[in-house]
Parts: sequence; structure tokens; C-alpha cells
Amino acid sequence: MIKILNMKEDTLEIDALFKRNQFDYQAVNQNVEAIIKNVLENQDDALRSYSKKFDNVELTDFKVSVQEIDNAFETLDKTLINDLKKAIDNITRYHEKQGYQSFQYEKDDGTILGQKVTPIKTVGLYVPGGTASYPSTVLMNAIPARIAGVKNIVMITPPKKDGTIQPSILVAAKLAGVDTIYKLGGAHGIAALAYGTKTIPKVDKIVGPGNIYVSIAKKYLYGKVGIDMIAGPSEILIIADEQANPDYIAADLMSQAEHDTLASAILITPSSALAKRVKKALSAQIKTLSRSDIIKQALNDYGAIILSEDLKSAVNFSNTIAPEHLEILTKDPFSLLNDITNAGSIFLGENTPEPVGDYIAGPNHTLPTSGTARFSSPLSTTDFQKKSAYSFYSLNALKNDAEAIINIADEEGLTAHSNAIKVRLRKKDEHAT
Repeated sequence: MIKILNMKEDTLEIDALFKRNQFDYQAVNQNVEAIIKNVLENQDDALRSYSKKFDNVELTDFKVSVQEIDNAFETLDKTLINDLKKAIDNITRYHEKQGYQSFQYEKDDGTILGQKVTPIKTVGLYVPGGTASYPSTVLMNAIPARIAGVKNIVMITPPKKDGTIQPSILVAAKLAGVDTIYKLGGAHGIAALAYGTKTIPKVDKIVGPGNIYVSIAKKYLYGKVGIDMIAGPSEILIIADEQANPDYIAADLMSQAEHDTLASAILITPSSALAKRVKKALSAQIKTLSRSDIIKQALNDYGAIILSEDLKSAVNFSNTIAPEHLEILTKDPFSLLNDITNAGSIFLGENTPEPVGDYIAGPNHTLPTSGTARFSSPLSTTDFQKKSAYSFYSLNALKNDAEAIINIADEEGLTAHSNAIKVRLRKKDEHAT
């Protein structure tokens, strides 16, 4: 089921673990481009057609009514509602500590320089739906947007075949501050948010995970709207020493492997004894899990237990991979924290399995995948804010910097730039005489 590999001896097999690509992207790109073009030209008629084709539902009204939301609160288990409220409190507290700050300072010559922070006006949230139900995704996307000050939070999610939305999704959206919800999904839903239709408002940025068609649509429309990231299959990498509990490790590897047959679940350890115990624990635990077939394939294709020379080489390997989720299950996990340079979210110690981050700890679970943690970060409050720079020059400040500006502009061959300075100096000199 899962392979035990040696970091030095099995380099080809290890490299193959990170080549997860079973899609014909050319065909996907062509389909997505056609969908986007159709939505742009035919608006709501195209959306209704695609809802029937992809979601097997005929809709006359995409908007979720107030009554539907009220009914969701009535039908959803009250304990689950309280659990969602607890998650909201934790996620809010964490994301309130984020955010860009406005600032201003003045120089001795009267120059005033600053930064003005403004929330994005309208944001679209994409939440997977249909047969799936991810209220945690609603919370992780809506809460930082609300904290940032976004005025209009629009959510789209695919309906079930009966035209309804899972109650937990509606409750989470209401509690998290979503303003409007539409029964819409897929690449056509992304196109509707980007361009706007008679019924779907145009947004300034789209965030949230989805299937390959959703991801390609976001990529295609980037520039027309902002996007958060292009998310790939889920990943977990665990660094463990000989004292780590093999049952915990096995459970955590499978918690990500159950997402998708393309999910990556990797343990790296210097302990061959631990490696054998983890493999045995995987075989025992998988028998009890509902998505065992998916887990088996993911572990077989993209799972591995890698033997490293020591913990230092394990950390170096992790930084090269830049995993979405990184667990450190060692005697002193904090001793390795400063050495980690590339990871989406880091989970320290045996009592912090990755699912605590998925649901309730507070940090965002929308994370960079496929090695993009080398240059990108988890979704945060700052993703819903814009920074504007501003400057004010006094006459003395302009005179002090004029020669430097003119020289640099002339070096670049931009004489109109230098002229914008010269004309002011001439006017000031004429006025003075």
C-alpha cells in the first residue's frame, strides 16, 4: 500500500511522488474557455443551461432566499451550530491580528509620505457543494473578508439535485457574514462572478477552492478579477523522530489521503523502526474508514515513508517540497520551527493533528499547494485589502530632489518625465521674479 523509501538510494521514486498530473489540460482549457465565452455572451441563459447539464437541476432563481436560510437554522443540529460558532470565534481572533496598516510620516523638508489601506469592495466566495458539504470552507473565506472590511460578500455554491443547498453551508454563511448566496458552481459560476450577469453581481476578487474546471477558470480570468491562488490536490508531510506515536502518524497521513486519489501523504523520519510501525498501523486503521478505497490509491500512488539520515536532512527535504500541511512530531517540535522556511501551515506536537487546523484552531485552511509555499502564503485578512501609496511634496522638497529626478529620467530617455519637473521649476522661478 505505502512504500518505504531511502532518501539517498531511491531518488527517482521519490521524485515521481511529486509529479501528480493525470489531466489533459489542453482539453480542460478549451472547455473552460468555451464556457466562459458562452456566459459572457448569453448571461443567465447560459448559467441555467450549465446548471441543468452539470448539476442536474433546473433553476428559475439562483438566489438563496431568506426562508431557505431560516429553514436551515431550524433543521440543523443545534450542537453543530454551536460548534460552528466556536470555530468562528477562534478564526476571528486569529485573523483580527492580521491585516495591513495605514501609516504616514513627514520629513524635515515638508514631504509627507504614507500608505492608505482600503478593503476590496466586492468579493466572491466559491464553496464546493452538490454531494459535498464544507461549512469550514465558508468560514475560512468569509471571516477574513469581513474582518478586512469587505462591503459585499457574495457566495456561490453548487446545489444538490433537488435544487437545495446543504443546511450547514447556509448556516455557516449567515453566521460568518455572507451577504448573498447563489446556487451556482463550476467554471460557469466563476465566469458569472467575473463578468456579472443580470442576476449575479460582478465581483472584484474570487476566492475559494474547487475542481480542476474551477481552478482553470480562475486562472483564465485572473486580471479581469483578482484570485486567491490556484489550488492543487491536498498534501501532508510529517517529520517524526523515533519517539513519535505510529498510530497518530498513520491517522494523520490518512486524514489527507481521503481527500482525493491525487492527495500526497508522506512521512519522513530517521527511524526505520518507526517506519515499519507506521506501515503496520496504516493497514490496521484503514479497515475502519469509509473512504478506504480512495486512501489506498492515494497512499499507493503518492504516499511514502522516507528514511532520512537525521532530522536536519528531513527538514531540508521538507523545505524543498514546501508542503501544504507540515506536521512536526518530535520530542521538541519548537526546536525545528525556525528551520522551516517553506510550508503552508505547520502543526507542532502530537496533540496538534492537521484536522484541528481544518476546522477550529484559527489559522486559515486555504493554503498554497504543489510547492507554491516557496513564494505564497495562506489566505489571510490581507488578501481582502489593497494598499495605496501617497506622497506630498513641498516646494523645497521638489527643489531638493529635482536634479536627481531629471537625471534619472533623462538616462531612461523619458524626457516628458523630466519636463514635468522642469516646467514647475520654471513657473516657480517666473513667479518669484
